[in-house]
Amino acid sequence: MRTKKANTRLVTKDVKYGSTLIQHLINRSMKDGKKSVAQKQVYAALDIIAKETKRKAPEVLEEALDKIKPKMEVRTRRVGGASYQVPMAVRDLRARSLSIRWLVNEANGRANKQYHSYAEKLAAEILDALQEQGGAIEKRNTSHRMAEANKAFSHFRW
Repeated sequence: MRTKKANTRLVTKDVKYGSTLIQHLINRSMKDGKKSVAQKQVYAALDIIAKETKRKAPEVLEEALDKIKPKMEVRTRRVGGASYQVPMAVRDLRARSLSIRWLVNEANGRANKQYHSYAEKLAAEILDALQEQGGAIEKRNTSHRMAEANKAFSHFRW
């Protein structure tokens, strides 16, 4: 158990939209420290989304991430030599972090045959999340199913 509360780092707002959420997405999409490349790809994805939905891209992204955010997750707890999967509610900051992580990982995992760039993959994953489809939504549903299946161990919550 921690002795002190962990420090949370403040993330600056992104250049184009002035949003910390988009900056989190850029930071998560970044590979090998190349932030400018990640920025171009994320902004291109947001342009694709704005063109297809005819709405403001940050609003669409926020709505998609709200649909991906998990409400419950399981955490391992050792009790008397046995490990139990204990369902717990997810804090807001962790839920947002998980939703961005799942979105980026699923976008990276999409097949290259249909899409030409990461921007197209990311835009497709966000649009799928809006319609309650896609890999990120599957991750959320799996998390909820695990929590539901292990509801019997909820009395081990700490």
